[in-house]
Amino acid sequence: MRRLAYGIQLPVQSQSTIYAEPWEASAGPDDLVALARAADQAGFDYVACCDHVAIPRRLASAMSTVWYDPVATLAFLAAATQRVRLLSHVAVVGLRHPLLTSKQYATLDHLSSGRLILGVGAGHVREEFEVLGVDFERRGPVLDETIDALRAALGPEEFPEHHGKLYDFEGLGQLPRPAQSHVPLWVGGSSPAAVRRAALKGDGWLPQGDPRDRLPEQIARIRRLREEAGIEGAYTVGAITEPLYVGTPGWDVGRRTLTGTPEVIAESLRAYRAMGVDQIQVRFRNRGRGELVDQMGVFGAEVGPLL
Repeated sequence: MRRLAYGIQLPVQSQSTIYAEPWEASAGPDDLVALARAADQAGFDYVACCDHVAIPRRLASAMSTVWYDPVATLAFLAAATQRVRLLSHVAVVGLRHPLLTSKQYATLDHLSSGRLILGVGAGHVREEFEVLGVDFERRGPVLDETIDALRAALGPEEFPEHHGKLYDFEGLGQLPRPAQSHVPLWVGGSSPAAVRRAALKGDGWLPQGDPRDRLPEQIARIRRLREEAGIEGAYTVGAITEPLYVGTPGWDVGRRTLTGTPEVIAESLRAYRAMGVDQIQVRFRNRGRGELVDQMGVFGAEVGPLL
């Protein structure tokens, strides 16, 4: 039976009140390195980093303004790790010209010996688009063409070519090329438009907040859309798990946290595999870097083999 791979969106680098733990407010680069190395050593498939350029005051109390740049952060962590893949979850690529994005991420893939997964999404903060001169209302069509342009710009050609309504380029060389002959491009989002985009334009899908009972319907739609369009080839279906704690926590982790022995945790997570999910993003409840590192190690050593 196929293996259910697992990754983690790193703490510290984004600190929305929805998921950040109190200790992250005073954490920094050393903590990120320790966590990325723990993921690398524990067999995690990827570490992920978010993308926001600037947070307006109206959202700052909920989202915070702590959002590390994904390219700089993943490049920093690439030098501190050996095998774990590097995922942007997700890059709001419509905010930038695709040649700028391709230069950044091609360099990251080159420097990391081919460990990049480019996760992209449409974005949701109007003020970010407005201050950068991008039409917020048309961010979906902008993303659609940006994906097409990035496919060309991240391909093998030194002088990529794209001719579209928004972007038009040829005869402009970019070296170094990515180390991978094909950079995986996963599309994030769970709206009908995002799921369609993931099915028809992506190599994978990153759900956004879908509960377990909704995933089978979403996955079936992706498969149907790809079949109707005649698209074949490998495809990665992801899922984001509820928070979990392996073992018996010594503090109140909340009713919605999955707790128990490795066997109990694994049995619960294997339900995702039965739905057709290939990759899960694991979230841990924790009270500090040390406890999180311990949880990651136990998960990789005791839960991972059961998946």
